[in-house]
Amino acid sequence: MKAIIPAAGLGTRLRPLTFTRPKPVLRVAGEPIIRHAIKTLITAGITQIGIIVSEVTREEIQHAIRVVSGAEITLIDQHEQLGLGHAVLTARDWVGQDDFCVYLGDNLFEFGAKPFVEHFQRTRPDALIALVEVADPSAFGVAEMQGERITRLIEKPKNPPSNLAVAGLYCFTPKLFEAMQDMPPSARGEYEITDGIQRLVEGGATVLGQRVEGWWKDTGRPSDLLEANQLLLERLETEILGEVTGSTLSGRVYVPASAKVINSKIVGPVMLGENVVIQDAYIGPFTSIGRDSTVRSAEVEYSVIDAEALIEDLETRLQDCLIGVRAQVRGGRKLPRTHKLTVSDASIVELA
Repeated sequence: MKAIIPAAGLGTRLRPLTFTRPKPVLRVAGEPIIRHAIKTLITAGITQIGIIVSEVTREEIQHAIRVVSGAEITLIDQHEQLGLGHAVLTARDWVGQDDFCVYLGDNLFEFGAKPFVEHFQRTRPDALIALVEVADPSAFGVAEMQGERITRLIEKPKNPPSNLAVAGLYCFTPKLFEAMQDMPPSARGEYEITDGIQRLVEGGATVLGQRVEGWWKDTGRPSDLLEANQLLLERLETEILGEVTGSTLSGRVYVPASAKVINSKIVGPVMLGENVVIQDAYIGPFTSIGRDSTVRSAEVEYSVIDAEALIEDLETRLQDCLIGVRAQVRGGRKLPRTHKLTVSDASIVELA
């Protein structure tokens, strides 16, 4: 079985973070989102993975996966971004006659892809779709069910027939490609994978829905990234390898050998990256700090700080922040009581 990860889009809902980088390379819990997706697929026993990229995303994706082991990864070019269905069709020659999984790389599942892959391989339907109950199904593809079978699938309906949304993980036989052949675009001008699945249903194919157990997170917005970071850091195990002097560490904290914690307090779960320096600072729960970053004379909690960032001389604690690559947040003068920031790559913010 093979897997497809669509990663050609621009992630406009995550701007300004995605003005300079594609969404799949944004970090949560110390790693790019796409590496979490790849690990999930490897754990499910899938080691042939095709990543759909565009001219804009190819270089960054290639850089993000350079350290991945345990899988044979192929980058597949999608020259026009015409929807998820189009992205899947782009991989048709690569998939060949194999069964395949489509895993939206910005989705995270508590128990990963394995339960769905195993159910698909055991029951052998033509398609198996992960479903989750949501409060606002009109923002998703929505399934109408009869027992385990999906009888109708509609993309972003104005009047949803149920609250069961497609959760970003699909398993297929190659029949999907036949169903999508010559399929017209939707009213949005895109080729919807939900339309292809509906064609399977109408052709008498067996299309099953499987509900997600545990948590599921679509990291489409800044608040979702913060929540995903928290969910993943719940799994963190304590490992203190780096230099810790004059400091107090409690809870689950990861300090790599190249990191330094000086005269500071850390309350986990907290993950530090390589060459991170924490000095005269407080790092609170559910914070991940990227490689080569420095936090000095400042307090940060419930935040994601990417690589090469600098945070220093702040009189007020940073909370629920996303700090991009090489961004700087510096204080100096008297500050308001709180700040909530989404700071893009290479930005400099002077707080006054």
